Amino acid sequence: MKTTLLLIIIGFAVVTDSVHAAEQVPGPQRRANPSTPSKSRTPAKPNVIFIKTDDQRLDSLSMTGHPVTKTPNIDQLAADGVFFSNAFITSPICGPSRSNFFTGQWERKNRQGFYHVSKNHIPHHVFDQSWIMQLKSAGYFTGYIGKHHATIGPAKERNRYMKENIDFCYMKGGHLGFDLMKHKEFQNLKQSSQIEGLYEATEVFMRPEKDKDYFFDNAHESVSDFLNRRDHGKPFALSLNVNLPHASSIGGMGAKDTDPEMYRTLYNDAQDDFVFPDGYPAIKVPLPEKVFRQDELMRYYRTTNPAALLNKKTKMARAVTAIDMMIGKLRKQLEEMGIAENTIIVFASDHGLLLGEHGLGGKTFLYDECVRIPMIFYSPYFSTKQRGTTVDELVVGQDLPATILQMCGIAVPDSYQGKSMLPLMEGKSVQWRKEVFCENLFTDQGYPRMEAVRSDEWKYIRYFSKENDRMKYLPDASIDGEQPVYEELFHVKDDPKEQINLASNPEFAAVLATYRNRCQELVTELAK
Repeated sequence: MKTTLLLIIIGFAVVTDSVHAAEQVPGPQRRANPSTPSKSRTPAKPNVIFIKTDDQRLDSLSMTGHPVTKTPNIDQLAADGVFFSNAFITSPICGPSRSNFFTGQWERKNRQGFYHVSKNHIPHHVFDQSWIMQLKSAGYFTGYIGKHHATIGPAKERNRYMKENIDFCYMKGGHLGFDLMKHKEFQNLKQSSQIEGLYEATEVFMRPEKDKDYFFDNAHESVSDFLNRRDHGKPFALSLNVNLPHASSIGGMGAKDTDPEMYRTLYNDAQDDFVFPDGYPAIKVPLPEKVFRQDELMRYYRTTNPAALLNKKTKMARAVTAIDMMIGKLRKQLEEMGIAENTIIVFASDHGLLLGEHGLGGKTFLYDECVRIPMIFYSPYFSTKQRGTTVDELVVGQDLPATILQMCGIAVPDSYQGKSMLPLMEGKSVQWRKEVFCENLFTDQGYPRMEAVRSDEWKYIRYFSKENDRMKYLPDASIDGEQPVYEELFHVKDDPKEQINLASNPEFAAVLATYRNRCQELVTELAK
């Protein structure tokens, strides 16, 4: 399902200019030859804020080429920081992607699919290794606000272990909707629209002075035990999770008189500027019916109606602009509190979303629209040369926990499969992955089980029998050489929209064999 996009704000040590030449993704300046990292002061314990959006595509920003959506604050964040042009989510659906962030592992390692299919949960001792709990152990005051879509501990506990161990835990499992007042957990807010309400809670977390007594005094019993006031003597770590621009939260947008006017009228005068995929709406799903059919999509992901898709695009653009405004307000608040000089900001999404491309909507598919996300790291400790630069190496969501911890001077748990991206931001010459393994193990709602390998030049995707897999959780099924029912091979360097399947072209038989083998190697390696 970021998302959202995903934004992490962290206070951390200096990282110097880095950048590497890569494909022409609109964004900050690139440099082919990174200069030698410069030394700079390191804060004792920087603050950390992780903001994650939901279903937010790479191309949803002004700086990444969206023709309508205005995102001046996110663009400025990139101009002040480092932009990752090749950031991927390896399980592009809400619950699994969020579990990957918590564990620093691929899904086939942590086994955290949606609970109703996998029947698995994140054990307490594994959650203790998460970036936020590692920071708590290091003396941080911790907070979690907004959407939660992973299962911590057995389902019957209803994530109580997480709530009891995070100092300020103001969250709801599952989708939030646009009107937060529909949920008992959020009825102590003054703002009912989602972005504004979650930012209100963020202000309470940041500045829990007496004018915020209403928030604590009126909190529902379901959350009141988990809302400690922030200890200003400690550094803080906050995870802020919005459930936008996800389609489940745009339906009621602007319906209440109290909703900001922008949710009713913004971008109404730009309807002709929204871009649709080439050939839309007559695009046929390129997959055989034994793999997937358009009519199997959940209703709010269907994209065959042009008027409905335009309405969805308009509302998603409004939501992204609202997120952008929230980031602007947050940066201003950090300045007013005098802590901006020790706070780092990282922005990313939980995964992307198909909006008619390939004749499809929704997520879980391993096309780039689903697996590529925007990701930005900002730090006030960046050198002048580093600001506004781009890192083009292939990075994944699992790299974020290790990066946060290293930036805060905390050892990275051995259980993490992701790697710290700090050396890349420092411009160091380091060995880095040459390809990314992606997977979908969610077998409900008509989706097939899928695996993919994506490099700078090629992408290989293989699909397994949806008929055999219905509602089964099968992370080990392909380890012993299970044969796919369909394959795709794209030369993404020349075919970035993944339109020409070369898997059956004998001219590319050797490439296909190479990526088949590499996929099988990664299936085995990442399960260990």
